[in-house]
Amino acid sequence: MGGLTSEAPHNACAVGPGAVILGGMKILLTSSSRHGSTDEIANVIAEHLRAGGLEVDVRRPEVVDDVEGYDAFVLGSAIYMTHWTQEATDFTQRFLTQLSAKPVWAFSVGLSGLPQGKISDPHRIGPVLLSLDVENHVTFAGRFDPTRLNLRERTIARLGGAAEGDYVDVEAVRAWAEAIRAELAPTGA
Repeated sequence: MGGLTSEAPHNACAVGPGAVILGGMKILLTSSSRHGSTDEIANVIAEHLRAGGLEVDVRRPEVVDDVEGYDAFVLGSAIYMTHWTQEATDFTQRFLTQLSAKPVWAFSVGLSGLPQGKISDPHRIGPVLLSLDVENHVTFAGRFDPTRLNLRERTIARLGGAAEGDYVDVEAVRAWAEAIRAELAPTGA
């Protein structure tokens, strides 16, 4: 799966041939990733929503300078030290008024050692989502590859007991994306 860049907007696969944009619904999906898992999950979500006939722009939150024209938002961030990345947090603060007026879904990626990507207290990701009334928030497990981490990150992971491995559950990601698609473009709409 292709990764995101911090340069121009990523919209290479806008809507496949023959697909119909249901009611002109346009979604902005932001992904703030450090080592690739969040981008990978964002791409799975975007592909599923596009396959369902929705128009999806995938962008890094730090390069978004305007959210006009979007009907809904899907926000994703890696979790570090129980918080979203600074870029994801800054995005929600910059566009809080606009986000509050539209449907928003959010996903977090991290905590790879927890079964099925669950966290005991969803508010531990920090205050970023407490200021938004999101439709749904889910935490997906990511991939833990110590060779991609710097010394500080490896030390923290070791102290936290993180186990090396790829814990991304693509089917769970697709199921969550399908729930979003169903809400935005119900069958027969």
